[in-house]
Amino acid sequence: MMEQLINYLLHFGHLNQQQIALIKSKGVVKTTKKDAYYHEAGKTPREVIFLTTGIMRVCYYNNKGDEITKYFIDENNFIVDVHSYNQNIPSTEYIQAVTDCEYIVLSKADMEELSMTIITWDVIVAKITAKSLAEKVNRISPMMAEDATERYRMFLNNFPKLANRIPLSYLASYLGITQSSLSRIRRNIR
Repeated sequence: MMEQLINYLLHFGHLNQQQIALIKSKGVVKTTKKDAYYHEAGKTPREVIFLTTGIMRVCYYNNKGDEITKYFIDENNFIVDVHSYNQNIPSTEYIQAVTDCEYIVLSKADMEELSMTIITWDVIVAKITAKSLAEKVNRISPMMAEDATERYRMFLNNFPKLANRIPLSYLASYLGITQSSLSRIRRNIR
């Protein structure tokens, strides 16, 4: 699992053996069971996680009290509400495990220590943040675009590996349609 994290980091910059050993010594492996919340709105994030197994979803409640799925995150991605984490303020979003999830945790203190110790760390983190922000724009629920069938097709094209691993209710919420509409669309597409 730690190798998964290190391999990912090495895509964004060079790390020597000593630096790799330091990162490995900081990471703590944890799990969250399917349907449980990893993070709840109103809490201030104090760690960054790297998802090694499973899918999580980011969701929030709108002013009518409806739960809205913003996006899904799968393996080999960092997860943190960057704004809340950096500003040290409570998050407005929930992060829920869609499947059983396993991940590596780096606390804020660890992240700061890595930043002070590894000269390339901040550059690596900046590159990863830029990449994930660009991807986040593509992941965010495509409510405005196309009709429901097109939105579902786009989802299948963009995330072919995810479709069969996500419950229909979450996918329908992400696509902004009812579950019965989604079932009908899926039947018609096959």
